[in-house]
Amino acid sequence: MGKQEFGVAITDELCITAQGLETIHHQGNDKLILKRLDEILKAYDVDTFVVGMPINMNGTKTERVEVTQKFIHKLKCKYPQILIETIDERLTTVAAHKTMNYLQVNKYKKKELVDTISAVYILETYLNKQKNKI
Repeated sequence: MGKQEFGVAITDELCITAQGLETIHHQGNDKLILKRLDEILKAYDVDTFVVGMPINMNGTKTERVEVTQKFIHKLKCKYPQILIETIDERLTTVAAHKTMNYLQVNKYKKKELVDTISAVYILETYLNKQKNKI
């Protein structure tokens, strides 16, 4: 059984900050994610999806890479107008847990927040890469 949560973060119009939006609980059903993304796209002006790529610490692909690539294909088919970028997501979950520990987040809330905070780190990594291109 794969991961059942999908963290979502969004940036401001000037692409300066990343804010956690939510965690989508999808029970392994991509249709639930796509349905929620439809709703998010109605509320926000989105031109790029940034997807975390689950790479092992030694740089090899995890079993989840193929699942992620299939999901990216679904995104490309459903939202051809939206650019899709991938970011190495190594250590984002570790960083999310460190942040929650620092903020003394209740241990029962951590499970709820970890994917959203990880999404923020993934988006921040992408935004920093974009700034460094300028």
